[in-house]
Amino acid sequence: MPSLHVCSLARLPETVAATGAGHVLSLLTSGAAPELPPSVPPECRAVIAVSDIAAAREGHVLAEDAHVEQILAFVRAWPREKPLVIHCYAGISRSTAAAYIAACALNPERDEAELARDLRAASPSATPNRRFVELADRLLGREGRMVAAIESIGRGADAFEGAPFHLAVA
Repeated sequence: MPSLHVCSLARLPETVAATGAGHVLSLLTSGAAPELPPSVPPECRAVIAVSDIAAAREGHVLAEDAHVEQILAFVRAWPREKPLVIHCYAGISRSTAAAYIAACALNPERDEAELARDLRAASPSATPNRRFVELADRLLGREGRMVAAIESIGRGADAFEGAPFHLAVA
């Protein structure tokens, strides 16, 4: 069964190597592509330049529909033959939101709350970026269920960096 793996920027090389990932999605403020092993070809990488904020702030890039549409397009194009690694700087907010969004998009029949509980079980520190989840909820026609599900699991445990984890997808 294909899986989504989530990690921080610092743990990216080891996570890609350990999982044998074929695709990598980076969510970074700078939009600079991190160095990856040659096992992940350029066409199997995406870098989305977006800040980890929930409201507009000078000098930062607030997530908009286009950013979430990029996440959805990349995830839907992933052939699921090898794992997909999603990362942000700390592996706590942007990447966990993107993993939750991916799980919802790839499993349209699964209950949002069940997927959120799976996320919490996999990562005690996961604190998905609310803005990303709100945008995806609307774009995926989930009628507020994604937002409510993430609210129900609450803020994750305090951490400077999230431990790498995985979510299974259908």
